[in-house]
Amino acid sequence: MKWQEIRRHYPDRWLLVEALRAHSKNNKRILEDLAVVGAFEDSDAAMKSYAGLHREAPQRELYVFDTDREELEVQERRWLGIRGV
Repeated sequence: MKWQEIRRHYPDRWLLVEALRAHSKNNKRILEDLAVVGAFEDSDAAMKSYAGLHREAPQRELYVFDTDREELEVQERRWLGIRGV
């Protein structure tokens, strides 16, 4: 689903979504196709659900958004550093 369609179906909600199709461009993540994993009344509940799913399946591309956001802009972060041995 596209973000604008999701916003119409879930007004005034916090959503946990999964990117089904996405790509990177100019250090931004372009989310082309999304699936709603869960809808919540507040950000705390959405983030708790995100944390649990991320622990179980870290390879999934999950995000938490408020449907008040008209456009999605996801900045990519590149982590540099040394991991503990």
